[in-house]
Amino acid sequence: MMMVVSAVIGTVVVAAARNPSQQPQSAPPPPAPPSAAPVKAAFPTKYVVLTFDDGPDAAYTPKILDILATYEAKATFFEVGKNVTKHPELSKRIHDAGHSVQNHTWTHADLRHLSATAFRQQVTSTDQAIQAAIGSTPGCLRPPYGGMDPTVRQRAKALGKDLVVWTVDSRDWTKPGTTAIVQRVLKNVHSGSVILMHDGGGNRTQTIAALPTILKSLKAKGYGFRTLTC
Repeated sequence: MMMVVSAVIGTVVVAAARNPSQQPQSAPPPPAPPSAAPVKAAFPTKYVVLTFDDGPDAAYTPKILDILATYEAKATFFEVGKNVTKHPELSKRIHDAGHSVQNHTWTHADLRHLSATAFRQQVTSTDQAIQAAIGSTPGCLRPPYGGMDPTVRQRAKALGKDLVVWTVDSRDWTKPGTTAIVQRVLKNVHSGSVILMHDGGGNRTQTIAALPTILKSLKAKGYGFRTLTC
């Protein structure tokens, strides 16, 4: 820990010869008080965490970003490394808009079935791609399919990663229809929920259609939106 030591130096007053005809100068005005520090917005106490997996995707990610901006909502994007290398500008756009960009492996591989070497490659290659795109390395790792076991946990910890899954699954990847996606989210949500949706990995038109209704309903119920940074 760096310690900052302040030293107080005594003031030396030097009396100078003065012509009696000269009038003493008035003291300078006191310095203005420092301006108040800006107040940071507090985290919402009633909140959800929106997460989007498998992007970035040139067709769907920009549309999702536009909707999030319209409703002033922030989200966490768990990105597949090979997609980041195809669309680094989208990862940067996500980051620059105030969203969180995190690791979802290189090829969406099931980490439970990999050797130690392959596990490391899946994670570190994605880290490198994200670092190149946004200038920082993710600390969160979402295992594809939510696949975790003691070996996955131990290997993730060795790489300095926190494993993150979800508590509300929209199952939008099954393309069940816009209404079903909306209902699955809103019927199961509560403060602190981590909601799983997708911006890549397939046709996400139903997700895009459902998102405005989900965001509008959550905001009407008083929810705010937090992002994940591990």
